[in-house]
Amino acid sequence: MLFKLPNYQLAWQRFRSWVGFPYVTLLFWILPLLLSNSGHSSLMAHDEGLYAWRSRQMFDSSNWINPWSQPHHKTPGLYWLIASSYTLFGISETSVRLPSMILGVLSIFILYEIGKILLNQKIAWLAAVILSVEFLWLQYCRLGTPDVPMIFLVILAILALLKAELNPQYRSVYSLVVGVCFGLGFLVRSFMIFLPMIALFPYLIREHRRHRHLTNPMLYLGFLLGLIPTLIWLWLNFSLYGIDTIEELLEFVFRLGSQERGNNGVLFYLWNVPIKVFPWFLFAVIGVFLTCRRPIYRYQLILVGLPLILFFEISIFSTRLPHYSLCLYPFIALLAALGLDWLASVGFDGKRSIRELGKDEQTRLTYLKKVPRNLSYGFGVIAILLLLTGSLVFIWGSGDLRKYATIGLALGCGCLILPLVWIGRYRFGKKFLNSNYWLAGWLIPVWLALAVVGSHGFLSDYNPDLRSFLAQPAIAQILQNHSIYFVKAGGKTGVLLDFYTPHHGEDVDTISELPVYSYAWLSLQRVTDLSTPHRVLGTVQKHQLIQILQGGFIQTEKKPVQVDWIKHVVLENSTETKK
Repeated sequence: MLFKLPNYQLAWQRFRSWVGFPYVTLLFWILPLLLSNSGHSSLMAHDEGLYAWRSRQMFDSSNWINPWSQPHHKTPGLYWLIASSYTLFGISETSVRLPSMILGVLSIFILYEIGKILLNQKIAWLAAVILSVEFLWLQYCRLGTPDVPMIFLVILAILALLKAELNPQYRSVYSLVVGVCFGLGFLVRSFMIFLPMIALFPYLIREHRRHRHLTNPMLYLGFLLGLIPTLIWLWLNFSLYGIDTIEELLEFVFRLGSQERGNNGVLFYLWNVPIKVFPWFLFAVIGVFLTCRRPIYRYQLILVGLPLILFFEISIFSTRLPHYSLCLYPFIALLAALGLDWLASVGFDGKRSIRELGKDEQTRLTYLKKVPRNLSYGFGVIAILLLLTGSLVFIWGSGDLRKYATIGLALGCGCLILPLVWIGRYRFGKKFLNSNYWLAGWLIPVWLALAVVGSHGFLSDYNPDLRSFLAQPAIAQILQNHSIYFVKAGGKTGVLLDFYTPHHGEDVDTISELPVYSYAWLSLQRVTDLSTPHRVLGTVQKHQLIQILQGGFIQTEKKPVQVDWIKHVVLENSTETKK
């Protein structure tokens, strides 16, 4: 009589065999990290606030070409995405970030498909999972910036290149997709799209005899099609501002390339990238070593060559910022998955490791097996330290410190998985604790920590002080019912005030230019002439919301009329009057 599996096990096996199973598991893995928050949101200054505000200017003015009074220095791809989100869902922080969230999820799916072609299905799934918990990648998936949309287009183009090679009958279609992606990349990220394009040249040239991509006219046709929105935008701007439109785009790139920020030298990414992707960078180094020892047939110049050239390109570019390295993160995830899977095989599958090592296998295996063992015990020590420190801070710390303590506690609990799996298998003989459990011991702690980070609002509420100030009933009522002027309200806070102020007045240089009884945002750092009588309604981050009390005269069509400001009804919650 044949042994029959229970019905639930049969159902589970059928579900796992379903072609969409990997995508479902990846979706359940990434969505909680993207959606976890404290219930409050506020934009990050400076970049996210700028993109949100400029997109709102397009939306409010219904001018999606150039709502500004001068040529703009960036192509409008992201502005159009965010303005479209405003049209569908209204103006909010969620609308600003929704395009990056959606494209971030799709990027994870695309990386999984690329990994299946370059490596295998297991490592591909592991790479997609690792990319999801790389901190900087997750953070920018939750920000309204052009980085994730550009990377989505780049890896989609890479996938289309690989598919064109594997499916010659659809070569023209896939090549067209490649060209369109790079053409749209210019619309989204301007000249930055040329960095990954240049990094792909070694693969395109070296393997040209086999794939013939460079002689495929559909590739160039797709690039022209992808450039059409940008060309239309340039033409319409050219009709208004002439050659200044193109000069502004070029000058912006030259300005970025001619100055350093924060004294970030040529070696900036050598230390910044490993810190931002810890611990995955360590496994990526192992992955590079493995691919150099046994190169990936046909695709070595994509898996290893492309990220190395990208790393060199962004290092020689003078403006070095952490998010410029985001284009490396999908490849770091692929290499880290390769290295981590190999380490797991060393610790839990001796025969497989012996076949890979060559001569003196047993001696090398004995030595190498100490690596996953020591890592397991080492993270056990880290887990104990995190739990002890987190418990002490949570018990005796203040409210803010307790938030960080919960992150440490979550990370500490997760880090216990590694030593428990190793001890359970090799001390207590629990053979079911295989390499998959050990791999989970690396992924779950980071996932738990990032979930707690998100639940405290660290990935969504970047300016809680400003948010709380604007949420005050009296302040909110003024902003909703009055047009607010801006008196040199610049800097990061000024950008956010631009976005969060529903009704914009004019920008002026001094408060003496303001009409009587008008309201204005005022920068304390930039304004010195405060002689005009006014009252301060509130102060936040060195910016004040003021009301002009007596400006002398209100200009009318006939003659100046003296204003009796005493009869004006003022709000009861005014905090200060300056005369």
